[in-house]
Amino acid sequence: MPQMINKSEIGNYIGHVCEPTPWFEVTQEQVNEFAECTIDRQFIHIDPVAAAKTPFGGTIAHGFLTLSMLSYFSESYNLLIEGIYMGVNKGFDKVRFVAPVRVGSKIRCHATVMEITEKRPGQYDFKMNITVEIEGGDKPALVAEWLSVQMAN
Repeated sequence: MPQMINKSEIGNYIGHVCEPTPWFEVTQEQVNEFAECTIDRQFIHIDPVAAAKTPFGGTIAHGFLTLSMLSYFSESYNLLIEGIYMGVNKGFDKVRFVAPVRVGSKIRCHATVMEITEKRPGQYDFKMNITVEIEGGDKPALVAEWLSVQMAN
């Protein structure tokens, strides 16, 4: 659930560790739809029989599918500046795909506030440290530094 931040308390949120998001199961249907949408139909994503013969042992999610899930996950942990009327994704300073996400596995997101800066009146730049965990995995699916902007009255 999003948490509202009073503008006068922004400094208190640097280093804030957000609650982990709920688990999300990655399905073959989702991977297939992503493959069609992005025209990335590599067999390791969409052909369970051929993918079973690889070191992955089965189909895996696209790294970019896992990355794209961050928007969904952010709805669970998002910190919002009081008076927000718009938020915009600015991109990433760093993205690393650490471990493959096997179809049928569950993932969730951990987020920590690295920076919140008021660039100009009413414009707040966020930098978040993001980790996507794979249930039962010893390595994360991905780690990233995500940049966004919130505009507030």
